Amino acid sequence: MNLKQFLTEYGEKVPGYDVTVINEREARAAAGILATLGMIVIFVGIGYNHIIVARVYLAFMFIDFTARVISPKYSPSLLLGKFIVRNQKPEYVGGLQKRFAWTLGWLISFPMLYWFVLNWDITFYKVMICVLCLTLMTLESAFSICVGCMIYKAIVNRNPRHCPGGVCEIKKREPIQTFNPVQATIAIITTIALIIGIYLFLAKTESKTFFGEFLHEAVLTKEQLKKEKEAEFQKAMEAEFGDDDDF
Repeated sequence: MNLKQFLTEYGEKVPGYDVTVINEREARAAAGILATLGMIVIFVGIGYNHIIVARVYLAFMFIDFTARVISPKYSPSLLLGKFIVRNQKPEYVGGLQKRFAWTLGWLISFPMLYWFVLNWDITFYKVMICVLCLTLMTLESAFSICVGCMIYKAIVNRNPRHCPGGVCEIKKREPIQTFNPVQATIAIITTIALIIGIYLFLAKTESKTFFGEFLHEAVLTKEQLKKEKEAEFQKAMEAEFGDDDDF
């Protein structure tokens, strides 16, 4: 393969398609594998304080995305995904936009390799980069939403061919895809309730790990944090010296 082919062709040539393509079912399965492993790593890291699992996972993810950018034929997660969905009918999408999306994933995984694998230096904002990566993989796996493909479309300023979910080809939604007023109201209320519930949990629940403390402090204002620290100090003083009314 010459340089021109490397830059303009990515994936497989399939009869009936005028561009090289990727099996979207394999891509979604691979994203689901990485996202699930990432969630397990977070729970193990928080629950058991084992950083080695995070280091191994992030090193694997960097290697996996490096392989994806070069060729999807040699990506470990894509090969696992290929095995899992081998009995399902392929769903072909354009290869170039998927490579662009996975290149963004590689760019995200590169600093994480340095921060957490080569030089363990964890901060709230660095952890949020990991959360962003997991979110993007979850969107791809669960909803077939390829954010990198959307960015690719905006950069090239034209519709790519064969986008995931057919979003490039769909011009009008089918009736089953639309919302009536009751459905829209339920969806909006559910979304608002989830946001409020997550905020109240992070703001009101006592954190028991450093990561929980990061999240707790992130959702509070400086004034709220100040009042919380003052309340903790007052509580500590009362525990140490007792209530003045006892004397």
